[in-house]
Formats: sequence, structure tokens, C-alpha cells
Amino acid sequence: MNYQKLYIGIDVGSISMNLVAVNEDGDNLYEDYRRLGGDPIQAVQNGLSDLHRHFAGEEIIAGVGVTGSGREITGGVVGADVVKNEISAHAEAAIHLHPEARTIFEIGGQDSKMTVIRNRVVEDFAMNLVCAAGTGSFLDSQAKRLDISIEELSARAAESKNSVTIAGRCTVFAETDMIHKQQSGQNQRDILMGLCRAMARNFLSNVCTGKEIQPPIILQGGVSANLGIRRAFEEILECQLIIPRHNLVMGACGAALIARRQRLAETNGESRYKGRELCSRPIETRGFECSQCPNHCEIIEIIDSRKVVGRSGGRCQKWHT
Repeated sequence: MNYQKLYIGIDVGSISMNLVAVNEDGDNLYEDYRRLGGDPIQAVQNGLSDLHRHFAGEEIIAGVGVTGSGREITGGVVGADVVKNEISAHAEAAIHLHPEARTIFEIGGQDSKMTVIRNRVVEDFAMNLVCAAGTGSFLDSQAKRLDISIEELSARAAESKNSVTIAGRCTVFAETDMIHKQQSGQNQRDILMGLCRAMARNFLSNVCTGKEIQPPIILQGGVSANLGIRRAFEEILECQLIIPRHNLVMGACGAALIARRQRLAETNGESRYKGRELCSRPIETRGFECSQCPNHCEIIEIIDSRKVVGRSGGRCQKWHT
């Protein structure tokens, strides 16, 4: 049997779990984007189970990289070889697919980022971790309020002929402004496009302040699938944005590529990946409060087969595994 050597990347964020498998040439052979459904560990287990089912036992996992806000816990659960922050992972994937890129916009479920690339190297970056008004979670909440899917919101916004102005610096003000526009009889398509333009303006004024935006610009992350957001950025910046072909899973793609590069540079040793058995094992969580300093951090432990395999929630290094 001819086994395929694969490198897996896993990106666990606030809304979705993304999984990618690349070969030794760095080509994407498999990708999976799925909502967490409130249980990130189960989502990762299900995603890996589907991957192994797809390759039907003809795969060898040569390396695993993880990224995203849930990277520390995920790394402990799966036995990752590489744990990287989102900036590094998204930049790795963007440069791999579009080496000409000079700016990356990445908008996820809970935060948004801008990365400056010069000569295929990260030169600068900025993140918005405070306000949800420029993130995918706000779009999701507005879609639910209007009783439409996020895909419908995207399509309707793109059909707008005359977008209205929406206050976009705060989620509360934006929602209030949208309701006011609805009650005054404005077309829903124009209101939704106004929301997309407000989010784009918010991103450019908050995240990109003081940063040099140069084309080619890549838009990636879950929100890059929204046609209204794409249109809003292109109209404001007066240039076309590049939407990479793996735009929804770029974090996972980058994590896989980093794992591939690191593992190929090593002369010996097997991957730390725990194997397909972890997909069906019960993995538990428990929490406790650390009282050894005034911070009183709430520490969450991940337990696999009665062994603590990961911790999160600490502000210092004391509880890192």
C-alpha cells in the first residue's frame, strides 16, 4: 500500500474549527470548515475522525500544527508538534499562495487583524481584541435578529443599489441605527450594505491606524466569504482585494505549512500526534481558581485518560503544560 505523508493544521477560534491537510509539496489535499457548536474539543475530534475516514487508512500523519485562540488546549488534546499564533499562521498561508501580497486583512469571529508584509516577511501587525463591531460575531447576531442566514445577509448586501449610513463604531449603536433605518422604511438590502460599509470603516480606522496599507491586499478569514464586506472594502480603498482559494481555512493552512517546514527540517523523531484513537476517546474538562496571587485566575484543565494534557486561563506561566 502506498501511504500518503500528511501534515495537519488545526485552527480553533471562537466560532469555527478549521482543519487542513497538506502533502510534502505544501499542496492542500483536504480541508474542513465547521462551526464549534459550543464544544471545541468535540469539533476537533469530529474533524479528525472525518479526515481519517476520508483517507481510508492510507495516510501517515508526519506533523501537526495548531493555531487560533484555542491553540494551547487543542495542542494538548491532539499532541501538536507546533503551536503558533494566528498572525504567523495566516501570514504563512498568504505568502505561500500569494507571494506578491503586501497587506493582509483577516477578520474572524471574535477579533480582526491587519498584517503588513514586505519581501515575504511580516514587518508589522495590529489586532482588535476589544470591540465586536468589526468581527464576524456581530454579523452573525444581526443575521439571527433578521431571521436570515449569514449567506442571505451576504447576498442581499451585495445587491444594494444605494447603501445607507450606519453608525459602526459600537455594536449597540449599530444595531440601534439599523432598527431606526428599518422603521423609517429603508430597503433591507441598503441597510445591510450600510452595515458592511460601517464594519469596513471601523476596521480601517481602528485596526489599521498608523499602518501602511499597500496592494496587493489579501482578505481572509470567515468574514472574507461575505460579498458585502468584500464590496465595501473595495469601494472604500478603490482597489480590488485578493480572496485566496482557501480563504475560510487560511489559519489551518498556515499551521499545516509551518508544521511541514519544521518537521522536514528535523532529521529524526516521530510526530507527537496521538493518532486516530483520540477521535473516540472521552476528553473531560474541569476548572479551578488559582489563589497563589491577587489575579485569582480561573484555570481550565483538559483531561485525557485521567491525565492533564492542557491548561488555559492563566496570566502567568505557572499552569502551562
